[in-house]
Amino acid sequence: MTVQDSGKVALITGGSRGIGYGIAEALVARGDRVCITGRGEDALKEAVDRLGADRAMYVAGKAADEAHQAETVERVMEAYGRVDFLVNNAGTNPVFGPMADLDLNVARKVYETNVISALGFAQRTWKAWQSEHGGAIVNIASVAGVAPSPFIGAYGMSKAAMINLTVQLAHEFSPQVRVNAIAPAVIKTKFAEALYEGREAEAAAAYPLGRLGVPSDIGGAAAFLTSEQSDWVTGQTLVVDGGIFLNAGVG
Repeated sequence: MTVQDSGKVALITGGSRGIGYGIAEALVARGDRVCITGRGEDALKEAVDRLGADRAMYVAGKAADEAHQAETVERVMEAYGRVDFLVNNAGTNPVFGPMADLDLNVARKVYETNVISALGFAQRTWKAWQSEHGGAIVNIASVAGVAPSPFIGAYGMSKAAMINLTVQLAHEFSPQVRVNAIAPAVIKTKFAEALYEGREAEAAAAYPLGRLGVPSDIGGAAAFLTSEQSDWVTGQTLVVDGGIFLNAGVG
């Protein structure tokens, strides 16, 4: 079946695999064009081949690098002439352990990649297109940003900051641009393997819906938040967690 061109363009950071790629697939499937970013050029090329070179492009680089941010937005504007949607998905979690032993330089790196880069991309897409033409921004947060997450505290802190960044931008960028966040629980990706590898059935049993998430679950949520169906939704964090927070109830 031929997909009708929507005429819209999305920039998705960290889009070569996992959640970012799942979002790219969902947006391409509905007719958007996408630009994906990431550090690995080979992985990006493979992802673009799968998405379709007529529907996708890539720019390789580190999300926290301001020169990369500038180049990416510039190249999207050159190639497609617009950037309607920004999905801030690039993230890192290089440390596992208690907060008491957290290396502060590692914490700074986590914030640079997970939060400051998102602000940088938002500033640039706003100035390049969205401030005059409108659009939507989706920030990929995490359930770790709304509840304690032992041993991944730096990551959780950064995702809490991402949620606050979402409401700040939603307030400042309205009414032109809607800004929302998605807070996934464990999604089956290489990034999250350490949380379920070798014990997936046990991990999945904790979820009322009986399974871990997959990238398409987040792709569907991102497609909604960048669609006309969510035109009156901004400043919100959509928790996509397979019901895991239901287990926090009493009894």
